[in-house]
Amino acid sequence: MKKNLFSKKESKPAVPVQTAPVRFRLAPSPFPLMGGEQRLFCALRDAVPIIDAALMKLVRLAGGFTVKASTPGVQKALDEFMANVPVSGGGASLNAFIERMFDCMLTCGSAVGEIVLDRSRTSVIGLYNASPDAVEIAFEENPFLPKIYTHAAGGTLTPVPVPALVLYCALPPMPGKQNGRSILSGLPFFASTLSTIFQSVGQNFERMGNLRYAVTYKPPQEFASSAYSDNLADTIAKEWANGMNTHGGSVKDFVAVGDVDIKVIGADGQMPEVQVPVRCILEQMIAKLGIPPFMLGLSWSTTERMSTQQADILTSELEAYRRYLTPVILRILRIWAGLNRFDCDFTVCWQDINLQDEVELARAELLRAQAKNLTKGAESH
Repeated sequence: MKKNLFSKKESKPAVPVQTAPVRFRLAPSPFPLMGGEQRLFCALRDAVPIIDAALMKLVRLAGGFTVKASTPGVQKALDEFMANVPVSGGGASLNAFIERMFDCMLTCGSAVGEIVLDRSRTSVIGLYNASPDAVEIAFEENPFLPKIYTHAAGGTLTPVPVPALVLYCALPPMPGKQNGRSILSGLPFFASTLSTIFQSVGQNFERMGNLRYAVTYKPPQEFASSAYSDNLADTIAKEWANGMNTHGGSVKDFVAVGDVDIKVIGADGQMPEVQVPVRCILEQMIAKLGIPPFMLGLSWSTTERMSTQQADILTSELEAYRRYLTPVILRILRIWAGLNRFDCDFTVCWQDINLQDEVELARAELLRAQAKNLTKGAESH
């Protein structure tokens, strides 16, 4: 059965949302996907490596997926499309495209992609991950469907010609807001404090590794005239600099007559303790990111194995992220099926999330089997 995906359908006028702000209904203004806050989040990933590592691990732990078609004859073509569809930025496969959308969604709170068709609009030739700087989003006539704008010549905003080919996913926004809320929201303050601590530590190490000296000469009372003191100070400074500027393993001694006092500048100062404040900041970051500390190389506990509670919490977090990505996958496949005249539905099957130790899982299964046998034996008697 042939379908026309891009034919316009008559739709009933929607009843306006009563609880929306008046300014939103009268003058809806698109918001940039990459606003000032989102640019700050991208800078955080560059400035704090542990944040970037945590997000990359979330993307990888989300795992891959397979799709089953309701019509058996479609499965082979479906598998070939999922494995070989080109993706912007290099690479191929539907899994790679979804991973990049997921990464952008975690960082910016929202992500936009596009299904690219050939000139005749009869087949999918690729999937494009839109740059957050290139698009703006608004919820206008329908507050449940976003309208995507691009920047045209002169800086004007132009709606995309075929919105059916644009893919949009977002993390849950705050009530009354349009854009998704990034997982990094709330972390800029802690990241700024952490950067300040490490910058001060670097400066202290630089000062302690590159020593500065204070040379004080107290002339005798009979040579305390200003002219004599100035000449003697210049001579001492010249000879001290000459003695310090030695190369090739040579050693020069500094010899002076009289009361000469030499001290290291800052020798009495102590390095401030940074372990406790740094750990407190990292605890706040990791609690927000949802990754167990040992997975990021932090040894804060006596054991490096993930507890059952940590595994359950992380598994539920990953399953929640999958629920945001599944509609995007289904929309891509339905458009692909319509273009190829396949009348079928699809089921997304995500890979099982296995975060537990295999030995512990096997031991738990053994104990359950033994308990089951004991229960059966007791019932038989």
